Formats: sequence, C-alpha cells, structure tokens
Amino acid sequence: MKGRFYVVGGAVRDALLGLPASDRDWVVVGSTPEELVAAGFRPVGRDFPVFLHPETGEEVALARTERKSAPGYHGFSFHADPSVTLEEDLRRRDLTINAIARAEDGSLVDPWGGQRDIQARVFRHVSEAFVEDPVRLLRLARLAARFTDFTVAPETERLLERLVADGEVDALVPERVWQELSRGLMEARPSRMIELLRRCGALARLMPELDRLWGVPQPPEHHPEVDTGAHMLLVLDMAARLQAPLAVRWACLTHDLGKGQTPAELLPRHIGHEVRSATLARAAGERWRVPNPCRELAEVVAREHGNVHRSGEFGAAAVVRLLERCDAFRRPQRFAELLLACECDARGRTGFEDRPYPQRARLTELFEAARGVDTAAVAAAAAERGAKGPQIAAAIQLARADAVGARL
Repeated sequence: MKGRFYVVGGAVRDALLGLPASDRDWVVVGSTPEELVAAGFRPVGRDFPVFLHPETGEEVALARTERKSAPGYHGFSFHADPSVTLEEDLRRRDLTINAIARAEDGSLVDPWGGQRDIQARVFRHVSEAFVEDPVRLLRLARLAARFTDFTVAPETERLLERLVADGEVDALVPERVWQELSRGLMEARPSRMIELLRRCGALARLMPELDRLWGVPQPPEHHPEVDTGAHMLLVLDMAARLQAPLAVRWACLTHDLGKGQTPAELLPRHIGHEVRSATLARAAGERWRVPNPCRELAEVVAREHGNVHRSGEFGAAAVVRLLERCDAFRRPQRFAELLLACECDARGRTGFEDRPYPQRARLTELFEAARGVDTAAVAAAAAERGAKGPQIAAAIQLARADAVGARL
C-alpha cells in the first residue's frame, strides 16, 4: 500500500531517554482511510482517522492538521489527507520531546528540536497552538511528576499562564481531569505536578480548596515546614516513596483541606479541621468524579488521621471505637490503607522523613486481636441472657475491647 509509517510520541521519547519501551503510536503519511481499510486496518477513531494494525493491534493515525473551533479539548476540527506532511503532523503536538518520529529504517525525524530538549532536560512547547488544548497543561504537569530532572522552559510557563487566563481550563471535563491527575499522582514525584499547576494558576481553578493551603501556618513544633501547602507536598511525595496505591495518594492530597478554612484568630492551631477536611474532600471527589474507593478512603483519612496519630494514648475501649468508626471490621483492606496514609502524613514533615511511625504496626496488631473475637458466639451467649439488638452489639464491643486490652 501507499504511505510511509513512523513511530511517534512517547515511545520515541522514552527510547531516547533510555527508558523501557512504552506503547507505540504510529502515523502514516501519504495514505487514505480507504487504502488502510483495504490493507486490513480496522477503523476505531471517532473524531479523526485512527486504525488498528491488522497484526499487532497497535494504533495507526493518518497524518493530520488541526484547527481550534470551540473552547475545551474537544473544540478542534481536523484535516487529514495524503497531502499532510510529517512535519505538519508533528507541529500540532504538545511538546518538542513528543514531536520526534522514527521511520521504519530507524532514522529520526526531528523538525522541532526534541532531541536537543531531551539532552537539556527541558519541556518546551512546539508552537503557540499549545494554549488551545487545556489537556496539554495537565499532561505537562503529569510529565513533570514523572521526569523529575526536567524543567519547564520560561516561554512555556508563560503559555501555561495564558491558557489559564483565557479560561480554557474551565472547559475541562471531570473525566479527563481525573485521568491525568490520577496518573500524575502515581508518578515518582507527584508534588511536581501540583507545584506546576499552582504556579500557572490552574490549581486555583481546578481545586481552590487545595490552592488555599499555601500561606496557612501550622505549629512549628509539630510542623517544622510550617506552611500547610508545603506539608501536603511532603506527604504526597512520602506516599510515592512508600509506593502507596492511588487511593492512598488521593487521600494524602486531600487530608488537610479543612486547614484552609481555619479562622485567622485560631492560627496556627487548626481545631476541628478534620471534619472540615472530610467535607471538602467529599466535594472535590464528587467534582472530578473520583472513583468511590478513592473518595471513601479520603473521607475517613481526613476525619480520623488525628485520632490515629494519638491512638498510642487510647485505652482498649477507645481503640475499638476508632476501629468501628473506620469500618475496619467490614473493610480491613481500606483500614490498612488508612494506616498507610496516616504514616505518610506523619513522615511528610521536615526532619520526620525517616522517623518510625509505631501507630501503624500497633493498630494493625490490635485490630487483628479484636477481629479474632468469635462474634457469633458472643452474640449467641448474649441472646441466651435475653439481650437484644443494641445490648448484643455492646457485648460484642466489650469482648473486642477485652481482646485489645490483653495486648496493651
């Protein structure tokens, strides 16, 4: 068939960085949809011509140009025909490091200086059209969390600010925000994603309750970093260091949101911030349609992290009440994730990074002791004594407290 095939995008970039191969995307120049279909390629693109290779299943797109036609990342019209050149196709891409193509013979086509910027470890936009697609901002923030030795070119930083000022960020749909945000949270330094979003003003539009944390002080004896926003970034990177799953990282991001609403006369103390944080975490999760496991963990971490930190002072009955509030007996895996999030919070403070967090191991042991109680036998014995409903529940709670007390 006619047409020249090139690998483009992340696969080329990662190979030049010496990283493991990522999924390959292909572009074909000088062909038509009819020719691809005749050669066995299966069309799958809804907005522009994309096909699946008949043997490898890899995506192949026709070389195309695009023109902004409406707000948001859907607001583009595309032009694809055999006259579109590879250079024109590469010019519509976001960053120079993603605008390099590799021909089937292995030679590289790099009209926009991507190899130079890889060597310099710089994120740089290909063209002014960068500001037309708000997803590019999110993608760049995610890449900043992944490629931790890259910096953003000053002229690209200015474009990010313009993109926000033009209101393009406001047109983002929740599903796409969460897609990019969740991927960035799972990178090596998620704090870099948040920092970049904040610098260009996007964080204030996407998560104003998070942006509000900067400049809010905390007691220096407990938080040597003082600033609540700085603390959140440390907690987030501790979650990455401890290889926490996504739900834990989202909980780390949102656990202290209530501190941004502390009345000025109470600062630097934050009385009652846990309840406020849980409410704000719930709202943020709903706004971006965050998956339920992430939302639910975030709420319980926001509400209970202070109690988990103080649990070394608790007696047996208080420990059991904490376990019940955390729904540990029905959701043991979520309870384990809550304890991990609390460890990230405790160690996400300047000078505390390598300190032990005994609360996690202690509560895990006490939970296992409480969970070992034969609740069916306790309930049956209570029923024989004439107990009903709440009285049976109290008997179970007492038996669990006895089991916990034996370990204290």
